[in-house]
Amino acid sequence: MTARQLLDLLVDPGTFRSWDEPVTAEHPDPDYRDALARARERTGLDEAVLTGRALLDGRPVALVACEFGFLGGSIGVATAERITRAVERATAERLPLLALPVSGGTRMQEGSAAFLCMVRVTAAVHAHRGAGLPYLTYLRNPTMGGVFASWGTLGHLVLAEPGARLGFLGPRVYEELRGEPLPPTVQRAETLAAHGRLDAIVPPERLRTFLARALAILTARPDPGAPPPPPLRVTDAPATDTPVTNVPATDIPATDAWESVLLSRRPDRLSALELLHHTAESFLPLDGDSALVRGLALIGGRPVMVVAQQRQGPGLPQLPVTAADLRAVRRQAQIAEELGLPLLTVVDTTGAELSVAAELDGVALEIAHCLTTLVGLRTPVLAVLLGQGSGGGALALLPADRVLAAQHAWLAPLPPEGASAIVHRDGEHAPQLARAQGITATDLAAAGLVDLVVPETADPADLRDRLAAAVTTALAELAELPDAERLAVRSTRNRRLGGPTSGDVPS
Repeated sequence: MTARQLLDLLVDPGTFRSWDEPVTAEHPDPDYRDALARARERTGLDEAVLTGRALLDGRPVALVACEFGFLGGSIGVATAERITRAVERATAERLPLLALPVSGGTRMQEGSAAFLCMVRVTAAVHAHRGAGLPYLTYLRNPTMGGVFASWGTLGHLVLAEPGARLGFLGPRVYEELRGEPLPPTVQRAETLAAHGRLDAIVPPERLRTFLARALAILTARPDPGAPPPPPLRVTDAPATDTPVTNVPATDIPATDAWESVLLSRRPDRLSALELLHHTAESFLPLDGDSALVRGLALIGGRPVMVVAQQRQGPGLPQLPVTAADLRAVRRQAQIAEELGLPLLTVVDTTGAELSVAAELDGVALEIAHCLTTLVGLRTPVLAVLLGQGSGGGALALLPADRVLAAQHAWLAPLPPEGASAIVHRDGEHAPQLARAQGITATDLAAAGLVDLVVPETADPADLRDRLAAAVTTALAELAELPDAERLAVRSTRNRRLGGPTSGDVPS
């Protein structure tokens, strides 16, 4: 598909306006000049990229589209300058930017001068992102070399064409330099997605719909005149006038810890995905069949970045949290901060992966990095403790401005069976350990972690509705707090977690 064909597929008819100025520079090498002339005649373009602005489902967007038919979409100095100017103009006009690279990489005929231009383009992209503007990339087949290693993969969302070859070193160069062929699956979009390197694989015919949904969420702004969400009822009686936000966690009836553990493990228990789909007016999940669900959501008219642990559901296996999952959490958190979006985390996990591979992959280090990222994040953070909260894999997603918990959710350093193995050298004392460790939602409220315990009944839909309302209300309340006040409260909150151990905890 040519650059023009792809633009015709994506943008509203008749809305594309080119930003390109004619290329006037002449290269001294006559052979290269001839190659450029042939490329121009073959493609009808004067360079390997088209830039401009258009409407996509009625929303203005800036576009950078590479043309592979023009010297393999390679990036020379003039190409890089055109891309850089487009990015700078998108920043100046405060437009979201969509890049559609397809390229063999740096143009070899222009050598180091073209190679250095990757820094030029990257600097412009960095400034665009720094301005809090969405930058989305769609990697086409192939996207290689310096384009893949710079601006092509710097999107807030990095999408790819199915089956696309994506990588740093081309297979021909790899074989020449290494003396052996590159395995054919290494540089495939599907392989990279499986390793958490891409956000979604989207066929070209579905790309317009996907981008329209993403832009609708990312550019949404809540209606200042909209009424606040209705108060959440907290008792079984439908006529109660008590909103959940006014009920102290200490007023929720205490539950047996082991009973909560067993209830949280039921296969039919509310899952993170069910909660998100019910809570959000629009939810756009990203790729991933791991224990982590990532996505963009519109909740209460506000765009929200979401990272949620999917412990299990109907037909799903028990999935531990991997180091790659935690790296993805950090990336989503940093993107949320860049775009000024609140971050919603949902915790429901059997724990971090326990294996030699996980140790070598740095799962413990990633837990530490997640903790420090969320503690220092300047954007609002709301956490929901939905079910199982086992170990560091759960704790990594819990530093927040506010934490909601289902009544039968729990948090412990290890599953009760693991704690029993340490203390009693067997797993038979798990119920006693669960009751002794203070793991229930009400215990966690007393320890300073949980701000709101959402009661549960025998009806799973009731918990879903209550949590959805509580999430919507909490996000609205956090949005109203000035950043300095919210961050000061967060600092005090973190200092008090676990409860005071001496009289010198600051008030």
